[in-house]
Amino acid sequence: MMRTPWSWVPSLYFAEGIPYVLVMSVSVVLYKRLDVDNAAIALYTSLLYLPWVIKGGWSPLVDLVATKRRWITACQALLAVALLGVAGAVLTPMFFALTVALLATMAFVSATHDIAADGFYMLGLDAGQQAALVGVRSTFYRIAVIFGQGGVVVLAGVLEPRLGVPIAWATAFVAVAAVMAALSAYHGRALPRPAADMALPRGDGHSLWGDVGQTFAQFFQKPRLGALLAFLLLYRLAEAQLVKLVAPFLLDGRDRGGLGL
Repeated sequence: MMRTPWSWVPSLYFAEGIPYVLVMSVSVVLYKRLDVDNAAIALYTSLLYLPWVIKGGWSPLVDLVATKRRWITACQALLAVALLGVAGAVLTPMFFALTVALLATMAFVSATHDIAADGFYMLGLDAGQQAALVGVRSTFYRIAVIFGQGGVVVLAGVLEPRLGVPIAWATAFVAVAAVMAALSAYHGRALPRPAADMALPRGDGHSLWGDVGQTFAQFFQKPRLGALLAFLLLYRLAEAQLVKLVAPFLLDGRDRGGLGL
């Protein structure tokens, strides 16, 4: 059965944006509402950006292990489970260590999902469709950002006076987990099955890890590798640090009844 791209491209990129905004932006507000100090928030949430920076390092593994379609649905299901874990962790005395570990897991799974989703976009559409839907994928990714920074934070804020901060945020994360689980189930049915979407064959007598090792070896033989890695690691460093520091200090001003100036 032929599936129109409109039945899966918007939802796929909406699903791609949700974990990114939760890990990189919503977590900052969560920790501030749980009275974590600004220095710890800036340090640990900035480190969570690393998987998206280095995700190209394990993209060969994605191609070797399974189809991109299978990766997409599995990653979305794992993200739903991790979100439930965050919801439970915020209710414990060790919430900070537990949630950082779970958010780091989400970051790696989300980065892997990005690899699979972007690759599937190329396989599931012809060149004309890819060009026509570039704006659609960007729009729904941004809608996911609004959903996270707006909807999730607003939901938690509305519930805080009634339930208290920890339970309010746990409820918000459970709601997002339900959304991600629904997306995983939906994509299990809605995503097409392009013939080109298959795991790469492995050579005779070679293990999976041997093939991955060979791919990595070829990568590190690229010319000007040092400059390439420096660019990947540093080109958005200043932006990442600034974005992390804005929300905590704005919330400091809110808690004091002003802008803190």
